[in-house]
Amino acid sequence: MGKSAALRSPTWQHVHVAITTTSIAHVRLTVTDIERSRQFYESVFGWPILLEVPDNADAATRRRLSFLFGGVIYDLGGALIGLRPVATDTFDEDRVGLDHIAFRTGSKAELDEAAKHLEQLGIHHEPVKDIGPSYILEFRDPDNIALELTAPK
Repeated sequence: MGKSAALRSPTWQHVHVAITTTSIAHVRLTVTDIERSRQFYESVFGWPILLEVPDNADAATRRRLSFLFGGVIYDLGGALIGLRPVATDTFDEDRVGLDHIAFRTGSKAELDEAAKHLEQLGIHHEPVKDIGPSYILEFRDPDNIALELTAPK
């Protein structure tokens, strides 16, 4: 009792046709304070806003965009990142769910520039690390969500 349906039923173990995907379409992060999170993500990344509820939206527009929960969706070009302001606790990568989210940069030089940008913004980060197949730069958002920038070797 109490086990999820996927664990109760071994049917999924016998399916031989896998689902084909090409990339991640979007990720939505739950945050505690939308204004603080928006300021952080917009100053760090500068992503263009794809979708948000306008301040002057009428009732019909607010209903149509209610899936945003007062948040925002950014367009990264090949994927979307959303912020959903409904959380009341802080991120913990040791709980089931998200461990961290990584964003690819083009080179180690770009990673080094990103480290300087974070420093200018007063955002604590780890040193750029060589982890074998790539370089990484780790830092956290205001809700303690672990973020990583990667660069190829």
